[in-house]
Amino acid sequence: MITLRGVELLADADVVLYDYLANPSLLRHVRSDAQLHCLGRHGQGKLWSQQEINQAMVDAAQQGLRVVRLKSGDPTIFARAADEIDALKQNEIPFEIVPGVTTALAAGACAGVPVTDSRFASAVALVTGREKPGKSDAAIDYAALAKFPGTLVMYMGVTSAPAWSAGLIAGGKSPDTPCAIIRRCSWPDQETFQCTLGEIADYLHSGSKIRPPVIVVVGEVAREASADNWFQQRPLFGQRILITRPEHQAEDLAHTLAELGADVYLQPAIQISPPSDWTPVDDAIRRLHDFEWLVFSSTNGVRYFLDRLFASGEDLRAVGHLHIAAIGPGTADMLAKYHLKADVIPAEYRAESLVEALQATTDRQRFLLPRASRGRDVLPTGLAAGGGEVTEIVVYQSDDCMTLSPEIIEAWDDQPIDYVIVTSSAIARATVRLLGARAQQTKFVSISPITSDALREAGVEPNIEAAVYTMDGIVAALQQHVSEN
Repeated sequence: MITLRGVELLADADVVLYDYLANPSLLRHVRSDAQLHCLGRHGQGKLWSQQEINQAMVDAAQQGLRVVRLKSGDPTIFARAADEIDALKQNEIPFEIVPGVTTALAAGACAGVPVTDSRFASAVALVTGREKPGKSDAAIDYAALAKFPGTLVMYMGVTSAPAWSAGLIAGGKSPDTPCAIIRRCSWPDQETFQCTLGEIADYLHSGSKIRPPVIVVVGEVAREASADNWFQQRPLFGQRILITRPEHQAEDLAHTLAELGADVYLQPAIQISPPSDWTPVDDAIRRLHDFEWLVFSSTNGVRYFLDRLFASGEDLRAVGHLHIAAIGPGTADMLAKYHLKADVIPAEYRAESLVEALQATTDRQRFLLPRASRGRDVLPTGLAAGGGEVTEIVVYQSDDCMTLSPEIIEAWDDQPIDYVIVTSSAIARATVRLLGARAQQTKFVSISPITSDALREAGVEPNIEAAVYTMDGIVAALQQHVSEN
């Protein structure tokens, strides 16, 4: 969760200093050339000290860079904002504070625990369960909090839970007071536990299996908490899904899966780039009048060919005389973004079906096929066999990615990914090679029978195959599989 102002500033930042608790998806709003610095993760590597964070902000700002200090929740609620503001003021650095969504308030929406309720509570107190090192725990008056006429929300109180729960009970709060323990609120692996104040120490302590980040809502409103809230009832909630499409093509699918509750990871298996030599493409553009058909077998083909057409000084009038064929609705949608309509889309979204759909027109017709540097030859071979004259031009380079990102390795080592989505034969082969032994630890989702065959040839069996060979078809097949299992 982030405000529009937060998104604007992330997109404009030169440097982003972010806490590990900040959801990585927020970093998708950052420019590709921005400097990203994770400030450490508990139990894994070095944690930056507050002094080091302050100095990094000051140093970058004094270089004239635009700096975002990205926190989880709200920067002014138990997030050391005061310490960082003091450092900026001392160095006369102008700053802006952007409010966020603190966990106590997110809990009302995502865990079904309204922190205020006209029946039970008209006031809320936000309380730290862990004081700043060097500061006495006696600074928290548990006797006063026990008498507070409303809801208490305890932050950062896992290891100290036996002490603060005992303090509240000693101060007069009933041990039967309902409590809701909410872990990783608003994340795809959110967990909600219900208990009483007297039972808190059994759930949370220094050796607890319930690990931070955690908040505890104490009060009658917690009686409304349920693990079956809307957030955790979404059809793909908690499913960890890896998308292996090139990143620029993965956004829509990632968004759809996240909306359904999935924990989505992006790891391109292939890299798409311009061809090393544009000469054949430029020559074909100059000779467009020699062709009757323009045939596209991918969205990338559409994008690279038409962008090159415009870069050469031409416009859509250059293709006005041509019939256009698209291998499927995704490719047709990309054409529509360029204000072009496909004349032919086959009933089944694969090369064999496109050849069949064009059979009646192939004889003595001249076809231009903008394509990738590699791929199946079904389309050009089939059109030529029907009497067509086929010219192929490579409009984009397709290369395998050779290494997994550190983020994917870390996520996988923490817990294997549940599903890996592959959307073409080239991606299928590259993905299995990229994952190595990890390919045997997950389930594969294939977009089509041809992609499934490529997975089998690479040594893995697809667990799910879309009935309709589109992104929507993948989502539907995945939902059905999860609901049945």
